[in-house]
Amino acid sequence: MENPQRLDVQPQPEKLEAQWVVGFVDGEGCFFVGLNPHPEMTCQIQVLPEFTVVQHRRDIQLLYALKRFFGCGVVRRNREDRMAYRVRSLEHLKERIIPFFEKHPLKSKRRIDFLKFRRILQLMKQGEHLRPEGVEKIRAIASTMNTGRERESPAPPETE
Repeated sequence: MENPQRLDVQPQPEKLEAQWVVGFVDGEGCFFVGLNPHPEMTCQIQVLPEFTVVQHRRDIQLLYALKRFFGCGVVRRNREDRMAYRVRSLEHLKERIIPFFEKHPLKSKRRIDFLKFRRILQLMKQGEHLRPEGVEKIRAIASTMNTGRERESPAPPETE
């Protein structure tokens, strides 16, 4: 029996519209840059940028729709009952994800993380991830991303 409180989500969503994708990513997306120790890398650190959207497995069709929309990435189990759409390929991030969100800007504070993410990819394109100073620049930027910034405080009540 269907749950009447659930929205009627189509098993195979029709072609997604750009503004729907922007809104969905504003709410559910993540631009992340991992820095992992890697002794074979020039600076002993591997820089791993990733665009991710996580959903409960019941909504996996939305993740596959995003994969079709962007024409890249993978859908994998994230943990337990969560699934994730991920794009890790530098080529796909630079040629598909970044241009899309430049053309269709995010509306929430997630845009700040996107701009930092884009900056890190620009630094990587310049080879900065292969220099100790560049890795530190990237680390400094990445450390300020996805910090759960608090919402702006409302204005204090006016007194008469």
